[in-house]
Amino acid sequence: MNEQIVILDFGSQYTQVIARRIRECGVYSTIMRHDTPAAELDALGPSGIILSGGPKSVYAPDAPLPDPAIFGIDIPVLGICYGAQLLARFFDGRVEPGAQREYGRSTLTVTDSGCRLFHGVPERFRVWNSHGDVVTALPAGFIAVGVTENTPFAAIAHRDKPIYGLQFHPEVAHTAHGLRILSNFANGICGCGRNWTMRRYAETAVQEIRNRVGTERVILGLSGGVDSSVAAVLLHRAIGDRLTCIFVNNGLLREGEPRLVRDVFGRHFRMSLRYVDASKMFLQKLRGVTDPERKRRIIGRTFIEVFEDAARRTGKVRFLAQGTLYPDVIESVPIGGNPAAKIKSHHNVGGLPRRMKFELVEPLKCLFKDEVRRLGRELGLPEEIVLRQPFPGPGLAVRIIGEVTPQRLRMLRKADAIVLEVMKQTGWYDRIWQSFAILLPVRSVGVMGDERTYEYTIAIRAVESQDGMTADWVRLPHDILETLASRIVNEVKGVNRCVFDVTSKPPGTIEWE
Repeated sequence: MNEQIVILDFGSQYTQVIARRIRECGVYSTIMRHDTPAAELDALGPSGIILSGGPKSVYAPDAPLPDPAIFGIDIPVLGICYGAQLLARFFDGRVEPGAQREYGRSTLTVTDSGCRLFHGVPERFRVWNSHGDVVTALPAGFIAVGVTENTPFAAIAHRDKPIYGLQFHPEVAHTAHGLRILSNFANGICGCGRNWTMRRYAETAVQEIRNRVGTERVILGLSGGVDSSVAAVLLHRAIGDRLTCIFVNNGLLREGEPRLVRDVFGRHFRMSLRYVDASKMFLQKLRGVTDPERKRRIIGRTFIEVFEDAARRTGKVRFLAQGTLYPDVIESVPIGGNPAAKIKSHHNVGGLPRRMKFELVEPLKCLFKDEVRRLGRELGLPEEIVLRQPFPGPGLAVRIIGEVTPQRLRMLRKADAIVLEVMKQTGWYDRIWQSFAILLPVRSVGVMGDERTYEYTIAIRAVESQDGMTADWVRLPHDILETLASRIVNEVKGVNRCVFDVTSKPPGTIEWE
């Protein structure tokens, strides 16, 4: 990756989305700390720098600030939201609390048609905002190139240097032509080609795995989901039989999952696969636990305990491989110590006990889900695996709100199987990001067979997304919702009511816990 765009992370939840969009432009992107020294950046030789958004005010006492010397590096710079306000601050402009906050959609009017950032973009288009502060006075050398209803300096540009600021977020799907704007920056202004492909990534990743692992052995937790499956095939290509895949039945899996994994990877791919049935252990440790973070930590610790035991039986193993992705990392811990707010922990990246005896190998941790799918195709995985919808690492435990019990697992597993079956039969499964059932700790009165019932409620979730960072609920046809509700109430003993979740992300998350 000789050409790349560096993104300095100031704590935005959308920093990873910026990185993803730049990669859609065929350019490799790297996320680094907001305070990375200019000399380190210069030595890396990026083609451009993007300053991300962030939750702070640029004049707050604890505001994250960049090394001022980065503006002396002779490469293009693009500031987004907080990043645009940083430009105003460092070039002696003025930033103040806005008279009216801008959250959500507005309309941008381009006031300078010659600005390279807006090449090929309409004069007026919809943008998405998320800010309370605004630039109230332009710094010397800058001009306004775009305005919105409430912001006269919604887009700014330096007269002589390739330095730009956008108060809105071009990286989110809600901004029309956002990808074109980022392409204008990366491919046009920065002069990068479209050289970032999954074929090149696979070649690089295989070599990096070989360099990291050497002659040591690796074990991988294989769930049958897209992430662990792609990681397994990539590792197998790199080190062959020195990879042992361990499939742990934690009792929290989807219906038919144990059989599918053993068939596909043990028989079809002929990988070294160990099957461990630890369902009783997991369920015992989850008994009485209702807090979602405790569930995740318990599952993470138990997962490692089982692995340690499996490793002893396998022989000397130094490395543990995981299918951790970028969204897992950004939602669990701030990248590189940056000031992003933690949303929730993921069992791949949080809750690992300190006594863990393995070193981690995470060959997918810089990729988004759609990139992983493309990598899977590049590696020859069948479509039935590549197109599988995401499934959380903690399994059905985080789709049961409240305590996890065998009875509740039975109900949810059956309801979830019905959701997947109906979605596949109607052709919706491959059209959307994710669809699943959630068991609520809510009982309601019903009437079945002329008798009163007092039973549980199933929520149905269906969302559309490009990368898992933002998502919108899917407007499923009413006849499909009717089929789902009818089948679940009739076929799942203990359930007498269904509801449909119409919450987007944000403000909600895709999973309920």
